[in-house]
Amino acid sequence: MVGTAGSGKSTLARELAEILGVPRLELDAVYHQPGWAPLPTDEFRRIVAARAAGDGWVIDGNYGRVRDLVWARADTVIWLDLPKRTVMRQVVCRTLRRVALRRELWNGNRERWQNFFTWNPEQSVISWAWHKHAPDRAKYAAAAASPASAHLRFIRLTSRRDVARFLAEARSEAGAAEVRPRRAPRARR
Repeated sequence: MVGTAGSGKSTLARELAEILGVPRLELDAVYHQPGWAPLPTDEFRRIVAARAAGDGWVIDGNYGRVRDLVWARADTVIWLDLPKRTVMRQVVCRTLRRVALRRELWNGNRERWQNFFTWNPEQSVISWAWHKHAPDRAKYAAAAASPASAHLRFIRLTSRRDVARFLAEARSEAGAAEVRPRRAPRARR
């Protein structure tokens, strides 16, 4: 599951993993150690490779340093490609909620009020989402068209309505899984 920060990857991944009855791995939860310290790349890759070695899973995140490991074992990439205005509304509201409630994210880390007062993408998830939206869109469009990704089925969800339809179809197909083999649901265009 890929998409710009604030697009809803973790929420969708959590719901999809529950529907499919498979484990979920949120890459941010592995990468961001206490005090927002990054996990060393070799350790990050080792953990992700071990989790991706399983038969079924949902992994969400945009980390290029482990993408090869995840995509080599994946059969489907769900790309949340929501409009920038939707992503920005979601990331601002989410950040405000997290900061105001002092909600712990991973390993004791919490978002800070600074997210609202700096335009440095390395210091603000809001700025990160703003600056990364167009490059992420181009990166995943290129990946979907690349011969190196020919083994993957890309499902591009471009609206909240697409997301709702996708989940409804996943629920429907999961209910019929006893009758036929499970597969990832298709997005409607």
